[in-house]
Amino acid sequence: MPDLPPLSRSAIDRAAHLRRDPEALADAWERAWVLVVGPDDKALVRDGRLVFLPSAQAPQGERLFLGLAGEQPYFAVDGDLVPEAVTGEAPELLGEPQHLWQIGDTLSDFDSGLFTEAVALIKWHRDHLYSPTTGEKTEISDGGWVRRESDGTQHFPRTDVASIVLVHDGHSGPEGRALLGSNAMWAKAARKRYSTLAGFVEPGESGEAAIAREVREEVGVDIFDITYICSQPWPFPRSLMLGYLAQADPAATITTDPSEIVHARWFTRTEIEAAMADPERAEIALPMKAAISTFLIQRWLDLA
Repeated sequence: MPDLPPLSRSAIDRAAHLRRDPEALADAWERAWVLVVGPDDKALVRDGRLVFLPSAQAPQGERLFLGLAGEQPYFAVDGDLVPEAVTGEAPELLGEPQHLWQIGDTLSDFDSGLFTEAVALIKWHRDHLYSPTTGEKTEISDGGWVRRESDGTQHFPRTDVASIVLVHDGHSGPEGRALLGSNAMWAKAARKRYSTLAGFVEPGESGEAAIAREVREEVGVDIFDITYICSQPWPFPRSLMLGYLAQADPAATITTDPSEIVHARWFTRTEIEAAMADPERAEIALPMKAAISTFLIQRWLDLA
């Protein structure tokens, strides 16, 4: 699926029909390859590929069923990344701990899809150990896709929907411009970092309405010709990013909300292409390659 951003090209069969079959899951576990995700959300990577352990060597923890590749089951476990006592191997021989956002763009579609699924599911479980109404401990069920209360009430994995947009001036060629913002969270970065504009979809709001509102709130600019491009799961902790391109008038006054955006300005294609071509020497930092922001920027560059 080359027209989708990294993390969006999962190649696993999630085999949801097995989730309510305890015997099938038990059998699958005996034959499974297991992705271990550490407390800091890292997994082991060796030679550009995820490290999977046979289930017999996996650390103790809740077994989260990720799916099947043909007849081969895959699970995830939230546990210790250095299972030397179990495997007998020196930790440095197993692989190097890496974050999904560090390497998601370099992994295969299969590996990045499994890593994304595992991190999203594990982070949800960590936050939903107790009932929101009674405070009692919930129990894992359905291969990790449900948590149940003692009275049978079910809780399902949560996804928070956000919209993200590359705002441009509608012009082709090297002098065509895009509007990028520098988030308040990046104020102390060594180099000023710029990215596309984004925000969460509020209750009763469409993705298009949400991004129009967010752009207006963050930089004071109205957008039009909003075009949906693609989506990307972003499990930090549990977002689904809806990606758009949209136009705005570059003559409009930019008024930033300092609690969200410390600075915003228009960049030409020439400036952005230069920053992407030589990120180490560029005066500004652009989004990480695994993010949908980079995908949207590249899509706009390709319109020239």
